[in-house]
Amino acid sequence: MRNEWDDAHTDYTMPVRRRSPASLAESESDWRRYLEQSTPNGWLLRDNAMTDVLAGGQPMYLLHVTRNIDAIRTSRQLHVSTGCLVGALYCSPLTSQRKGLRPHNLGAYLMRTKPSTTPLIFEVTPDAPIRPKGVDYLHLGPIHLRTYLRYQSFLTPAENDQLDRALQAGLRAAAAFLDVALRNAVGQATAAPEFIDQLAQAVAHVPFLGYLYFEVLSEYLMLHSTTPETKTYAETGELNNWLYKRLAFAAVDDMDQLFDLARFRPRHHRLVQLIDGIEPALAPGAAEYVRQRLSHLFARTALHPSQDAASFTFQGAEPGALQQAAPGLIGQMIFREIRYLSRYQQLYHCFEKAKALEAWDYWNGEGIPTPFNGVIPKGEIGIHPAYPRSAVRVWTARQDGKGYLHPDGEVQAVLTPHLASWWAPPRQRETHTTTDESRAELASVARSPIPTQRSSRSGVLA
Repeated sequence: MRNEWDDAHTDYTMPVRRRSPASLAESESDWRRYLEQSTPNGWLLRDNAMTDVLAGGQPMYLLHVTRNIDAIRTSRQLHVSTGCLVGALYCSPLTSQRKGLRPHNLGAYLMRTKPSTTPLIFEVTPDAPIRPKGVDYLHLGPIHLRTYLRYQSFLTPAENDQLDRALQAGLRAAAAFLDVALRNAVGQATAAPEFIDQLAQAVAHVPFLGYLYFEVLSEYLMLHSTTPETKTYAETGELNNWLYKRLAFAAVDDMDQLFDLARFRPRHHRLVQLIDGIEPALAPGAAEYVRQRLSHLFARTALHPSQDAASFTFQGAEPGALQQAAPGLIGQMIFREIRYLSRYQQLYHCFEKAKALEAWDYWNGEGIPTPFNGVIPKGEIGIHPAYPRSAVRVWTARQDGKGYLHPDGEVQAVLTPHLASWWAPPRQRETHTTTDESRAELASVARSPIPTQRSSRSGVLA
């Protein structure tokens, strides 16, 4: 169990330690080296303002926005959300300066786009320097699967049959593309436009692919962007979050109402248009980057390390066998499909609290009171509600004319190891569930009772 949580965390200041399936054209170390050394902003993976503060071991300041300040004051409790941070209060960093607390560009985005929320300032005083290990939700598949198998008896036979049918249908419909992705991961290149179009079709059947697709493009934009805006943020040690926000809202209608990456599936022509509208210089290389990077990440996150990506096939494979061979993919599919169950609102805490408890125990052992999203250290950071060795205080915030935040009134409320109540949209094939930003607003309430050609064997974009 602990090994699974180790594999689900990334420390960009340390060499890669995860095991990977055999025959991949590039290793995780190859990609780390490329991303850090061959992209304009790659140095921010290892040396960014957020992880510098964690490693310093000094009091840190975090921003959280909420629509429910009255409920927090009444109950004197704050609950946490699930999502990319598993079970933490979703925040972004604040930098203490002489003029006040400067929001990270992610926090500035949240405040500008959510004007009806109340900003809160959290002061977290750790007991020691914090290991800069971020949880990578793309690697949580084996944990999702193990949790489901442990609590499968909570479902009725009809509910288990519904899940089985949905998984088999999704796998059958997407198997051809899943094999294409594996072939690309071992070096058998598919033309990028064809690959992207097949990917877009497969997302409807395996929604996890939409998350991979979006995260790969977010990484591409943040690491390769050279706009003045991006350079300004880089000077403060921050990756530019506005890039992928623009991408998401341009790609999916009503994404501001339901930030759901299961709906993210632009075809090739549309992908090029989207990137051209954000940063034209990056449009020509986007599809090829997705082909290489997503194929590699899919093989690593879907297959068990004991497998050989060159010989494995999804076509004709049964879900039962895939639990052993591809636990990452099956876990991610179950994690998303189970939310279609009519009783999931009642069962939610059974499955999600089990994972949160394991995460909290892992973070306590690792000395992590403030876990962050380790897919890439872009400023999504949380507060662990069951860490016994740190002090946490909270204030409402007022913002001055220059954008700095200042503590206004202290809020007499404490973080509790309790997950916020589940909310899900109506069941639709294109609408799966909210993601972290929208869940985070609910969580704070305590309910009262540039790619070129492939280079040599290493193959990583040159």
